[in-house]
Amino acid sequence: RALMKNSLQPFITAIWSHMSHMYIGALGARVICDNIPGLVNKQRQLCQKHPDLMQSISDGAKEWIKECQHQFRQQRWNSIPHFPSSLCSQEAAFVYAISSAGVVYAITRACSQGELKICSCDSHKRGLGSDNNGEFEWGGCSDNINFGIKFAKAFVDAREKMVKDARALMNLHNNRCGRMVLMDEPNLKCKCHGVSGSCSLRTCWLAMSDFRLTGDYLHKKYNNAIEVTMNQDGTGFMVADKDFKGSTKNELVYVESSPDYCIKDPKTGTLGTDGRECNKFSRGLDGCEVMCCGRGYDTMPVKRVTSCDCKFKWCCSVECKVCEDVVDVHICKPSMRPEQKLSRRPGQISARLTQ
Repeated sequence: RALMKNSLQPFITAIWSHMSHMYIGALGARVICDNIPGLVNKQRQLCQKHPDLMQSISDGAKEWIKECQHQFRQQRWNSIPHFPSSLCSQEAAFVYAISSAGVVYAITRACSQGELKICSCDSHKRGLGSDNNGEFEWGGCSDNINFGIKFAKAFVDAREKMVKDARALMNLHNNRCGRMVLMDEPNLKCKCHGVSGSCSLRTCWLAMSDFRLTGDYLHKKYNNAIEVTMNQDGTGFMVADKDFKGSTKNELVYVESSPDYCIKDPKTGTLGTDGRECNKFSRGLDGCEVMCCGRGYDTMPVKRVTSCDCKFKWCCSVECKVCEDVVDVHICKPSMRPEQKLSRRPGQISARLTQ
């Protein structure tokens, strides 16, 4: 059970740090896979059998961690990579969904680019098709999203299937939601072959959208995540809000409230907002009042180097100058330690910078 509670941390740290060394033959792959901490037997077997796919999973990890941090860059919780899997909050729901989507995305992309022996383009897209602009012929290299989903499900879900509790059910549900986003959003791309570039004849294929759109979509799902409780027979969920009339099938779900992200807490893995940069002029989540949790902020001048006076030079480049500017940066004040609170005299007011 202790291993289950710590399931996400090795999935994010140990696995990703080891995958870059997988291209060293079957025997080497076996040795490395046997020594990656946190893998369950099913994952270890897949790692040994498909070391090239494990490299794609590593690429997917870099992709989703970067996207997660982008999506929450202006919020108190800013997507820390070592997010503790013992939490069952909305943030955990997002982490599982986007990590699952990231694996699908990376594997599917590798299939289309010919980097994997086990898969290639989607061979089912043949013959004639049609859209709002008329008929076209399937061609090119359609992304093989079905293969990406199949392998990601086998690898990512393996750990959660070993235990029957609310956390495992929640993680499996959110994993599936993340994978399905990729299935729902492929773009039809076409190339025209008609006379003088007309589109009387078209060859089309399906391609995944940019992963940023996946992150945007899942962030919206995060904002509308549904609180649930496990039903009595342990096979599914019940919505906590008795007035809820919709379906949870394609929605992110969570089973416990989020911790206080204002303060550092080793038990929950939260880092607090001490030292976070905030926007002095914003009234939103990135504003200093909200981001700093009412503690106030310090202002300091910072030198920043940017490209400026850019000009297009024929043909074909852009030349820019390097400019240095000094700008004011606003940083959240640290939380007051318990001993500091006790040492304050009655009536003493702490200094607070509120420029």
